[in-house]
Amino acid sequence: MAGIGSDIEIARKAAKRPIMEIGAKLGIPPEQMIPYGHDKAKIGAAFIAAQKGGPQGKLILVTAINPTPAGEGKTTTTVGLGDGLNRIGKRAIVCIREASLGPCFGVKGGAAGGGYAQVIPMEDMNLHFTGDFHAITAAHNLLAAMIDNHIYWGNELDLDTRRITWRRAMDMNDRALRDIVTSLGGVANGFPREGGFDITVASEVMAILCLATDLEDLEARLGAVIVGYRRDRTPVTASDLKADGAMAVLLKDAMQPNLVQTLENNPAFVHGGPFANIAHGCNSVIATTTALSLGEYVVTEAGFGADLGAEKFFDIKCRKAGLKPDAAVIVATVRALKMNGGVAKEDLGHEDVAAVVRGAANLGRHIENVGKFGVPVVVAINHFSGDTEAEIAAIKAYALGLGTDAIVCRHWAEGSAGITDLAHAVVKLAEGGTARFTPLYTDAMPLFEKMETVAKSIYHAAEVTAEPAVRDELARFEAAGYGLLPVCMAKTQYSFSTDPHLRGAPEGHSVHVREVRLSAGAGFVVAITGEIMTMPGLPKSPAAERIYLNEQGFIEGLF
Repeated sequence: MAGIGSDIEIARKAAKRPIMEIGAKLGIPPEQMIPYGHDKAKIGAAFIAAQKGGPQGKLILVTAINPTPAGEGKTTTTVGLGDGLNRIGKRAIVCIREASLGPCFGVKGGAAGGGYAQVIPMEDMNLHFTGDFHAITAAHNLLAAMIDNHIYWGNELDLDTRRITWRRAMDMNDRALRDIVTSLGGVANGFPREGGFDITVASEVMAILCLATDLEDLEARLGAVIVGYRRDRTPVTASDLKADGAMAVLLKDAMQPNLVQTLENNPAFVHGGPFANIAHGCNSVIATTTALSLGEYVVTEAGFGADLGAEKFFDIKCRKAGLKPDAAVIVATVRALKMNGGVAKEDLGHEDVAAVVRGAANLGRHIENVGKFGVPVVVAINHFSGDTEAEIAAIKAYALGLGTDAIVCRHWAEGSAGITDLAHAVVKLAEGGTARFTPLYTDAMPLFEKMETVAKSIYHAAEVTAEPAVRDELARFEAAGYGLLPVCMAKTQYSFSTDPHLRGAPEGHSVHVREVRLSAGAGFVVAITGEIMTMPGLPKSPAAERIYLNEQGFIEGLF
């Protein structure tokens, strides 16, 4: 892979086609595309509505083992597989999430793929793109402003200021804003109270945009958002505050999926961006369903490892949208499995088959877990130049022992030519008709039992604990009619447990639910476990320190 160039250098050299030409490939007329420059566009609502009820393509989920500092390349594999399917003659569309500024300027980097398996324009995608996240942030904070304004002007709804649950949001990592006090400075500034910020990707407005089916559904969901409670514990909603209409207006354009292209000029929908460790981790339903109506194959991803993103894709997105995935790909690397097997990052360059075998337990757990949803699985070994034949053979043998193929993929270095074997395997699985998708738990199961089911079945925990106050809160949710909602587990992405340092496939651990939040508009209950934060902080040396404009005006350091 040496000498290929950085991701951003490869992206800059790409031979982009006009976005109208990419839309024409999908049969989207120019008048139904709203261009944002020459290389990106939004798809018109009228065109999307006209596609409903037609033939549907095959839905492929790309997920991964638990992330490590060695890297796995899930988005890269998603993009590569989309190109690979097109290369073998299938009309395939990639559906991924938009990038949050928090990770871009923090530690993780962007979310457009890498090497010769990227979605472009890469710099735009990883920065402001078409402004969707700014619109979500604005709509979220409009509601926050209207709450405080309502209280200032007499609090006709009798909202208990001690029980306001709606926080503020911004799309940046800023630990100093996790817990704040607002309205200081005297009578003219309102009534002081405690509050805080979540990162925009954890906002319920983000989740609503990603789960809504159209503008009417969007406004209804926004109106159902619970902002707090009265002294008698009855809820106050955004519609009670008459905020839902204005919020929907701010989100009108953001609701429409964004069309861009891969390096090989194949179509990609990039829309929505909830994190999977603190939110539901999937791109928008409207982008996925639109793509399914236009393509033979839709390749989408869910954030982080399969214990988080895939579980939420199946139990929240597919359950709510009526989607039935046809196959799943689990991405793993030799390097990441060695880390799961106990090898330090600085020693990954040395062959260590025994460590690969030890670390493969993490991969095996994910294979087993995805199988519990009735979805057939294939493993993608995302190839790195230092991988040895013996290490690759060990992964293949381990996967085969679990009844699953593991296929080496070289899309980072070779583009679609390096991933055709995986593309053929995915087609075989999807067209084999063996998928029998079923969510992990039923709607009727009590909320705490749903959390226990996920923790015990997917995380292999021995128990789930919660303080009496948390259990009482869940009982109130159920009494108010929200017991049928799915649960969204907020948990560290680095481990099956709530301890980010516990790699491999731990079992018998305890999962402590320290807080629950009702997202009535989105349609799920969030369970916050361990030390997970809904407003991340920056690392000691954030990526922002190394991002700048060079003398030619190009961005450097974004990756």
